[in-house]
Amino acid sequence: MREQIIHDRQDLTWLSWSKIRNSSGTAGSFLKAYSDLGGEKTYYKLSNYDAVRGIIGHECVNELIADRLLTILGIEHLSYQLIHAEILIDGKLHETWLCASGDFKRRGESKLALDAFYQAERLEGELPLDFCLRYGWDEYIWRMLAVDYLILNRDRHGANIEVLRNSRKKTLRLAPLFDHGLSLIFNCHDEAAASAADVAEDKPVQCFVGSRSAWENLKLIPPGKMPPFCSFQERDRERLFAGLDMAVAKLWLDKIWEMLWLRRCVYEDFRNKG
Repeated sequence: MREQIIHDRQDLTWLSWSKIRNSSGTAGSFLKAYSDLGGEKTYYKLSNYDAVRGIIGHECVNELIADRLLTILGIEHLSYQLIHAEILIDGKLHETWLCASGDFKRRGESKLALDAFYQAERLEGELPLDFCLRYGWDEYIWRMLAVDYLILNRDRHGANIEVLRNSRKKTLRLAPLFDHGLSLIFNCHDEAAASAADVAEDKPVQCFVGSRSAWENLKLIPPGKMPPFCSFQERDRERLFAGLDMAVAKLWLDKIWEMLWLRRCVYEDFRNKG
């Protein structure tokens, strides 16, 4: 089993980074790279990158926290590895933390963004949520909406949900949950912003199958279908943040915990009333 966090600085200056514009509308770019050494694909991504200020975000840390949280909740997801590394961007050396992941496709599968699949296969007038329910993906969607409320995921657009098809076996499934970087307090780049963050606030989100409100999206889940989060307990704080003190300051970790625990309690209260 690979280490979740590699603290020793790695030389990854050989990676070639491409810029993916930040779809949330904030300043900066997200850079991605991949390798296929030994025939095994590994995908790498950075936190928010600014050409002037360098790498200024902590989205890669968020990916690992979300990975651990989803493991606690028993929800299928893509696993991430957090790596301390030196990289080159436009000939300039940067020391940073990045995350790496494998390929969630099984042998013989191809992938397609859910929004593209929806456009190709939807019935006339059919909304994205109804489309997913028709395909039997209801449990997946309810879990996704619940998790995205818990971590305040801002970026569940139609390409951050993927359809995996095996034409020969005639199978169709949704990919494990992935891409949770734009969540938690991802846009707090200094101590003042992190300290002032309102962790209960329902900020605008992108959600292909729902609305612009993570809270309102919970109300799309039918009574009795909200997944329980009781497996997530206060004792899990240490498990969530183990080894992350080198990658992000304690203030951020304290605020992220405040956010997760408060929203978990609000969610469970809402679920129990339903």
